[in-house]
Amino acid sequence: MIDAGPGAISPRVPADGTRDWLCLCALAATGALVGWWTPSNALDWQPTLAWAQPWRWWTAAWVHWSPLHLVANLAGCAVLAALGAGAAPPRCVAWAWALAWAPTHLALVSQPTLAHYGGLSGVLHAGVGALAVWLLWAGRGRRRAIGAAIAVGLLVKVALERPWAGPLSHPAGWDIAVAPLVHASGALCGALFSLVALTRRGLWARR
Repeated sequence: MIDAGPGAISPRVPADGTRDWLCLCALAATGALVGWWTPSNALDWQPTLAWAQPWRWWTAAWVHWSPLHLVANLAGCAVLAALGAGAAPPRCVAWAWALAWAPTHLALVSQPTLAHYGGLSGVLHAGVGALAVWLLWAGRGRRRAIGAAIAVGLLVKVALERPWAGPLSHPAGWDIAVAPLVHASGALCGALFSLVALTRRGLWARR
């Protein structure tokens, strides 16, 4: 810590976005719980309604098809909240994740045969991508190594799911089908939006 005397100009320090990040995790989890008790047909992604009812770009994340699906994604929210608390991202990274929410589902436009989609997993992948970029961008030593490990793990997971192979896969142990392309889209959107936000913040700080 540098103790500046009276009249000294303090450097611009990015606002800590940990609270924003945790609020977004809470919003995702709360929405999923509310969505569980709401008719899925009113919230889920449907290609024939996506443009006429644009709220589905967001609310599709709150639809879950089985108790296991819901519990797994609630656990994902908790893990992402813990990661965010440890990484302490700036506010711009938290909001980059928020902005990636709807674009994460844009990939579904390329799969019109997928009549219904719901689940938080794409949005959670976006959050992981955003945090990985932040840790790689500003981390040092152990933090940067953690960011690299998260980024590599995310890339390997997405690649193993083979999002190019078709709209759905059926992983062992799951009682629902999975849409791998949304995981890939979420990871890409989260990472890209986070990178853009950090770059813009860096340019602003140099002015």
